[in-house]
Amino acid sequence: MSKIVILSPDVSQKIAAGEVIERPFSAVKELVENSLDAGASDIKTELHSGGKRLIRVTDDGQGMNREDALLCFERHSTSKISRVNDLDRIATLGFRGEALPSISAVSRIILKTSDGKGEKRTLIEKEGEKVIQVSDIAFPKGTSVEVRDLFFNLPARKKFLRSERAELSWITRYMTHVSLAYPGVRFSLVHGKRHVFDYPSVKTLKERIFQVYGKSLLEHLMEVDHEEEGRRLYGFASVPPSGRRDRTHQLFFVNRRLVKDRNLQAGLNQAYRGFLEKDQFSEAFLFLSCPYEDVDINVHPAKAEIRFTDPHAFFQIILHSIEKAMLKKQGIKEVYPASESAKGRLRIEEGMRERSFLSPERKQEAWTDVLPPPEKGERVFPRILGQYQDTYIIASSEDGILIIDQHNAHERVLFEKYQDIDKKKKWPQKLALFPVLFELSPSQVLSLEDNQAVLEDAGFRVEAMSGRSISLKEFPDLFKEEEAKEIFLSLLEDIKGDKIKDKKVKLLATLACKTAVKAGQPLSFEKMSYLVEELFKTSNSSLCPHGRPVMVKIERKEIERGLKRE
Repeated sequence: MSKIVILSPDVSQKIAAGEVIERPFSAVKELVENSLDAGASDIKTELHSGGKRLIRVTDDGQGMNREDALLCFERHSTSKISRVNDLDRIATLGFRGEALPSISAVSRIILKTSDGKGEKRTLIEKEGEKVIQVSDIAFPKGTSVEVRDLFFNLPARKKFLRSERAELSWITRYMTHVSLAYPGVRFSLVHGKRHVFDYPSVKTLKERIFQVYGKSLLEHLMEVDHEEEGRRLYGFASVPPSGRRDRTHQLFFVNRRLVKDRNLQAGLNQAYRGFLEKDQFSEAFLFLSCPYEDVDINVHPAKAEIRFTDPHAFFQIILHSIEKAMLKKQGIKEVYPASESAKGRLRIEEGMRERSFLSPERKQEAWTDVLPPPEKGERVFPRILGQYQDTYIIASSEDGILIIDQHNAHERVLFEKYQDIDKKKKWPQKLALFPVLFELSPSQVLSLEDNQAVLEDAGFRVEAMSGRSISLKEFPDLFKEEEAKEIFLSLLEDIKGDKIKDKKVKLLATLACKTAVKAGQPLSFEKMSYLVEELFKTSNSSLCPHGRPVMVKIERKEIERGLKRE
């Protein structure tokens, strides 16, 4: 008997569905993209149990007639392309004709649609591969797709779904991100009886960013708009030295498609190099418009990754666009050609110095009050030799030289100190002189609801205001009041894990990072000595709580070998 067999259509269909539909988020993404391709101006998404029990996406787009409605469940049925050459000029979000067939293969689905013509409005109900009914209904122009019991016929896949809250968080993040690319479309998201958000249509990207993230974020952004060689980059990015500890607010859209691409990321990092503190990342909402043949979007089943025909050109346009925006922000009207990027960067740095926009020398900050002042007495081993670039402590031992990252070292010391405080439940708290008011994004609201108890244990007390606004009333007495908001928002992003233990570790690590001495900060000899002494008392002096190395060692033998003293 032959070992090689042809899979049955039922099995192959489910395997193919798994490549496209991995979780509720995948189904929502495919359905919302179909609505956008259909020219919808109003898209409503309704969920139950994080989308595991129900997903319903309703739009007011073009809709379908009865014939097209029946065809759309067939594999590779599409209105987007018809020839091989069309793959080089894809202008729509969806094009493969796999979304509805893949979703229907692993769920119970009801499609309602109307193209506004004729008298027939169509309802099609399916359960897996089985058609339950096709009937006439009353329905306005547009389409509604209702997906129930995702993976009901694939229990092995279903058991690997995350918690209801985790699945909802994925969908919320996607919906807020895609809404940025289509400010003229109304987006709403309902989970059970709760309205997560409702963004009415607006005219500009700036207005949509305000809807999603609030006024406080906009105040730290500069407008970006640059065109070269038929490609245009526009959007908003951070005004240095404003930044974040994570990349959650770095979004790239290519022809209005949300993508991940290393070249674009590298261009952004290069543009901000030297203008942000260590471990700080710029915020960026950047949209790249380019000829469709310049980019291949058919390289990933979920269409999340792309490939450029000329990656270096797209790296350069990100770099030049940010540099041009910085020049404009500083009132420097001279625009430099692309080939003179280095000269343009020099003018940016000079303009920043003249306007105190970003001082090249960091001012000495006060030593954190978390550690007691060093006592007079004999210096501890290893022996401190000095400080290099106001960032690294140089110390000697019997068998070599230690180069210690002062920020990472202080992080480790504070992390273990905070662990002791947390065990005793005795966080020192500070009452805000005036309540700190700010607005959360929908995903941050979900994180706050999940983690409020953990945050309160650490000394943060907040009160809900109207809409997504909150008031920060109390915070740990470890940092200044003006730092409280940034640290609180960083924590909301960092502690999204499912396990309480993991959340506590991330929370303490973030607090340690925010209160530790910074790179570029001059330290007195006594403070360096005390910090190194405390470091070697910790349980792990080699790594900071985020897993980065604290020090490197140059062995004495290596020094002697280099100086020919062996």
